Amino acid sequence: MPDLAILTDAPDILGEGPQWNPADGKLYWVDAFAPAIRRIDPATRMVESFAMPCDIGSFAFARDGSLLAAMRSGFNRVDLASGEVTLLANPLGPDPRLLLNDGKCDRRGRYWCASVHSDFVGRQSVLYRLDPDLATHAMAEGFIIGNGIAFSPDDRRMYLADSRDETVWLYDFDLEAGAISNKRVFFSTADIEGRVDGATCDRDGNYWCALVHGGAVACISPAGEMVARIPVPAKHPTMVTFGGPDLATLYVTSATAMLADAERADWPDAGKLFRIDGTGVRGLPEPHFGHGTGGNG
Repeated sequence: MPDLAILTDAPDILGEGPQWNPADGKLYWVDAFAPAIRRIDPATRMVESFAMPCDIGSFAFARDGSLLAAMRSGFNRVDLASGEVTLLANPLGPDPRLLLNDGKCDRRGRYWCASVHSDFVGRQSVLYRLDPDLATHAMAEGFIIGNGIAFSPDDRRMYLADSRDETVWLYDFDLEAGAISNKRVFFSTADIEGRVDGATCDRDGNYWCALVHGGAVACISPAGEMVARIPVPAKHPTMVTFGGPDLATLYVTSATAMLADAERADWPDAGKLFRIDGTGVRGLPEPHFGHGTGGNG
């Protein structure tokens, strides 16, 4: 049976985007609305926090040691050592309520990131691709909120969840061209508790996702069937990633922002970071922005 531990004491407003950094053996994530990037040493549970100038949706490690951060201001390079934040590109429209949200690198070092309107007005979410040369491309549109971006281990599939549409979409993915096609439904949350938020794939091709509003994380097989559901002590888990030296530990971020005042006493660990061991699976290394992994860079 999976074993769950709570790693942090202070709750996040909206924890998101966890990623394991094998270079220092630490887990990084964001509190979107603090706003901040956080880092924890799982061995000591010591947390460091780095303030950001505006709301941050996600990030990727970059080849030069900095971070690529998707923010309300656009794509930025962040140097945690100096605190310097440099705007690289901003594909967002003029509405200040638009911001960059969930994102993930493919194994050619391109960053795929979906936008969202803060008030969820209309279908204004766009899936962007930021290339290593900093060119941006709008790859798909018409979503309410883009979440759950993940790539299959064979690089033939890309997943994208529209949480408010209760749907995870599946695309054919061309790694060499950086192209997606053949959009179809992979999984629907219409008949279950919770909606798909952040996600990742394990080495067997299963799609692991946080069920926001549902108090659990789920494992969806490549055939689109839920094969595992693991409860967590937060009503609003937000994203999952695999970490640890063997990538066998599942880390889960969560939020307090969506809790009603009357619910807070029932969820005292909301907003905290969780670790789940014993799933029996291993994850994949997350590619860095600017180059790939596994001999692909």
